[in-house]
Amino acid sequence: MSRVWEDPRVARGMKEQLRRRRELLDAGQKALGWKVAFGSPGAMEKMGLTGPLVGYLMERAQMASGVTVSLVGWKKLMLEPEVAVYMAADLPAGADREAAQAAVGSVGPAFELADAVDPVEDLERLLAGNINQRNVILGVKDFSRAGCVMEGLSCRMLKNGEEAVNTADVQANTGEVIDLVRGVADLLGAFGERLCAGQVIIGGSIVPPLWITGGEEVEFHLEPVGSVSVGFAAKAGG
Repeated sequence: MSRVWEDPRVARGMKEQLRRRRELLDAGQKALGWKVAFGSPGAMEKMGLTGPLVGYLMERAQMASGVTVSLVGWKKLMLEPEVAVYMAADLPAGADREAAQAAVGSVGPAFELADAVDPVEDLERLLAGNINQRNVILGVKDFSRAGCVMEGLSCRMLKNGEEAVNTADVQANTGEVIDLVRGVADLLGAFGERLCAGQVIIGGSIVPPLWITGGEEVEFHLEPVGSVSVGFAAKAGG
């Protein structure tokens, strides 16, 4: 089986994506970490992939929990509850599961805000555009889960105060999070990059994304760790 970075679509898209990231770094922006997308077996099969896709996070993209977001400038805003993994040590490409676990210092809740303007059918364009990444909201870190301990975690999401999601399996839609961490290290290594200590990985949506139309208040509780929340302004005239 070929590796995901050997797919010509992925190779071309990642080269352009990382070129744009280097431009941002050269312009003075600071790196925050990485995002994983399409990591579940079903998603990979549908897209003809042998591994998950990776995009980058910059510090400028981070928002505080509890923020209210204007819909001005957004086209197709989707909100994803995710597990954030915080790296305590560098992880090289080719690392085994035990090495990956040893490199993870903590986990916590996160929201990703994406603007789904690039079609998933065009992998090269999707990757070059950083997989529609726009913003990220990070919550508390649980250092007792160093090593990427996922047992006992559950996801509960509230929309306008009413329960919209409640699942006890936070890896069913993403695949095993520790394997996603290894996948990030491997994919980055194929393009001359490295997964580094101090970086965060958001591991993909725990449940199908929530499409935002305006006026929503959403909370994500990664129990028993903590929560993040975000509000969205109503559309003018709405």
